Amino acid sequence: MPIRQQPRRTARILALLSLSQIRGNAEKIEQTDINDLLLAAIRSLTIEVESALESASNELNRGNDQVFKSETRTTNVGSAKEMLKDAIALTQKAINRVGSILEIPEFVQLSRQNEVREYAIELINTINRRQTEIDTMLDSVMIDWKLNRISQIDGNILRIAVAEMAFLQIESKIAINEAVEIAKHYSDDDGFRFINGVLRKISDQLVKSNQ
Repeated sequence: MPIRQQPRRTARILALLSLSQIRGNAEKIEQTDINDLLLAAIRSLTIEVESALESASNELNRGNDQVFKSETRTTNVGSAKEMLKDAIALTQKAINRVGSILEIPEFVQLSRQNEVREYAIELINTINRRQTEIDTMLDSVMIDWKLNRISQIDGNILRIAVAEMAFLQIESKIAINEAVEIAKHYSDDDGFRFINGVLRKISDQLVKSNQ
């Protein structure tokens, strides 16, 4: 059974996974109920599972082709091993996402649902309303990177934390720690380190602008 989540962390996760699915103006989003948020989150994770499995299947097929070619070119064996390794990693990612799908309804049920819904919607509306400002802030501190070059999950984790720090009066330390913990579960192995570094730069930037 999943560990009981704090309502605001649950709300952050639902907002993260719902951002690409929930559409409309602020008034329409305000009418979104907890079941709509759950359905949107599950749809997002399902799309990720399908994408990871498709990529894994492609890598397996490529690796299989390289194995058959290895009789004439021994270097193909090494390539095949790398492709199979990638396929296994992608399959594991898909399995983890399936686990996340199964957990979401339960940890929402264990949380204070009204509080979860209200904060998730506040996050979604804030990001929709302030996205240009948020994205500009992020791009300004991401040396050699832009938001459009990182995964959607990582980008939305960053947006949620910046929305909290810049517009929702959440203490930077709390917003950053929450983003890092969520990234450890939903990003890749290096994602949480990257997110931590970017958000600390944003925090420093906000401190300077408020002085």
